[in-house]
Amino acid sequence: MEQTLKVAKPPMPNMPPATGHMLKVPKIPKMTVRRLSDYYRILRTLESQGDTEPLSSEKMSRLTGFTAAQVRRDLAYFGSFGKRGVGYDIGDLQQSLRSILGIDHPWSLALVGVGNLGTALLSYPGYRAQGFHIVAAFDSDATKHGRRFGNLVVRPLEDLAETAREHNISMAIVAVPASEAQAVIDTIVAAGIKGILNFAPVKLQVPPGVFLEKVDLSIEIEYLSYLLTNS
Repeated sequence: MEQTLKVAKPPMPNMPPATGHMLKVPKIPKMTVRRLSDYYRILRTLESQGDTEPLSSEKMSRLTGFTAAQVRRDLAYFGSFGKRGVGYDIGDLQQSLRSILGIDHPWSLALVGVGNLGTALLSYPGYRAQGFHIVAAFDSDATKHGRRFGNLVVRPLEDLAETAREHNISMAIVAVPASEAQAVIDTIVAAGIKGILNFAPVKLQVPPGVFLEKVDLSIEIEYLSYLLTNS
């Protein structure tokens, strides 16, 4: 069964008039939200290429691989967009999706775990381009404390709560071994951080009101193995 996200009120402040009337909806399918990110990237690409023509759902279908009906259905969860027979205004729809996805303002993130994966994540420039700023890095290994990565200095995990308050940190990326992950998650939750992206290949527990997403690279590689084996 497809997972759903509960949405009390769609986050659409300062909505341009052309984007349409927003609807209050109780649940949004998780995969719908993920597809919105695909639509947003397509719109950004078209805009960067100087394309100003209205975008039809049929063209969005060709560019994303999703059906035109799926595109229209996904957007309809959040209101009325575009004009029948004309299409979607690229600029207006892009701004609407930024607001829906919550990327119309910057976010401060913490990274916990500065091993090989954590170091690679610190070097990735894509976060900042999307408004996600890693403002602090932590590790339980005392030999890493004080190590500098650009403007960041690795701190003890015990400093997380104070740093989270100081920098208004809303999200954390966890790149620690599976054996340490639950204790790290508990520390993050205690610091008041509500959004967690976990790279540790283990099932973790968080209290209600905290959102935990897992990225398991081994599962993704196993899926590729399945496709190659059964093609």
